[in-house]
Amino acid sequence: MTRTRQIIGLAGWLLLSFAAAAMGAIASVQAAIFYQHLAQPSWAPPSYVFGPVWSVLYALMGIAAWLAWREGGWHRQRGALALFVLQLAVNVLWSWLFFGWHRGGLAFADIVLLWLLIVVTLVGFWRVRVMAGALLVPYLCWVSFAAALNFAVWQMNLQALG
Repeated sequence: MTRTRQIIGLAGWLLLSFAAAAMGAIASVQAAIFYQHLAQPSWAPPSYVFGPVWSVLYALMGIAAWLAWREGGWHRQRGALALFVLQLAVNVLWSWLFFGWHRGGLAFADIVLLWLLIVVTLVGFWRVRVMAGALLVPYLCWVSFAAALNFAVWQMNLQALG
């Protein structure tokens, strides 16, 4: 694979990851205000933490997908890469469910599905290239924390989050 193709591939996977971030951000335009008005557990981070954390995670996701893609392209890594794209879509849906539509229970179901898809994607990437799988570990850890937070906030705000 030529250096130019590798650079274009990296740019493409990063663009896809950050496009997902942008689609979720559209649902989250008023997220900070909405989030601050919800009852939260004592261990909930302040809303300004989420943007930087997610930015790093989306970058790691894009690099992980690129590393997997480099091992034979879409043709050879179709399964793992398709799972990656699917989990991105489920990731975006969470922002709409929680922040856009205020559906805490559905958002929790979505994040549980997301967690499972991340695990399967991580394993698939790991089999292709260990570093590709390893780069998804922080994402899995953060989504594990986010799932617990989603559940707690939902339960503390059943009136506001359905």
